[in-house]
Amino acid sequence: MFHTRRTDAVLLLVAIVWGSSYLAAKTATHALPVLVVLFARYAISAIACLALVAARRKERCTRDEVRAGTVLGITQAAVLVLETYGVAHTSAANAGLIISLTIVLTPLLDRTTDNGRLPPRFFAATGVCLLAVALLMSGNGFHTPGIGDLLMLAAAVVRAAHVALVGRLTKGRAVRPLQLTTVQTAVGSALFVVPAASALPTLTRVDATVWGQLVYLALFCSVFAFLAQTWAVQKSSASRASLLLGTEPVWAVVVGVCLGGEGFTVLAALGAALMVTGTYWGQHIERTHRTTHREESPCRTTAPTSV
Repeated sequence: MFHTRRTDAVLLLVAIVWGSSYLAAKTATHALPVLVVLFARYAISAIACLALVAARRKERCTRDEVRAGTVLGITQAAVLVLETYGVAHTSAANAGLIISLTIVLTPLLDRTTDNGRLPPRFFAATGVCLLAVALLMSGNGFHTPGIGDLLMLAAAVVRAAHVALVGRLTKGRAVRPLQLTTVQTAVGSALFVVPAASALPTLTRVDATVWGQLVYLALFCSVFAFLAQTWAVQKSSASRASLLLGTEPVWAVVVGVCLGGEGFTVLAALGAALMVTGTYWGQHIERTHRTTHREESPCRTTAPTSV
């Protein structure tokens, strides 16, 4: 129980950090082109990770870590492209809330556990989340979703695939979070350096506040969050991780409204409440289902995971 709570606490902290990332990214993209923000975020992350790996000379990347990190680096880069362009065209609060549709999609893609199909009640909980997203996208009234909202919906789909891949590529294998994250950030830096090259001089013209946001996005929202997410998925399941990370919208709303001065309508408030309700309900169902299945299969053993 202690280990489960510790894993849940780490995932919750990741959700808080990621929830705060939308306002930081939105503010940074006001001062810099999106591709420059993404390259700077990845480059700072890669430098930090390489420094940590270099300090541990006997812990270089294995072939499994390079292979998995390359694939996950591409999918993570796709998530961040969609998220960053999306948050540039919608509110930070809405972006964080809409991305939570990941909790609906991840269990459908998660094949890392032997728990069988999730019970219908789980999908009733995700239905509550879908209704929540509809209310959030309505703004002051129901209308055609904006480009930012649609980009965030696409980001939710790709993020669900990414979380499922993390579980599939690392479960039961000697894949260490630090080495995996190092490869991911190096791949991301390589992907964005050419598209961002022509606009890189703009980095010399921004103030310390913007640089602070870039460093925060890199060290906390990337390095720490990627490490913590990989470790937690190895200790738990992709479905459970997705549910706990689903609390991210709460923090996105808190930061967006309290620090970013964003408006929050009655419909949006109702949508946020439904999102939180659906997330916690689904988390409880998934936990109960997984625990019950383990008790019914006492002879099943799980291969140890190296961290």
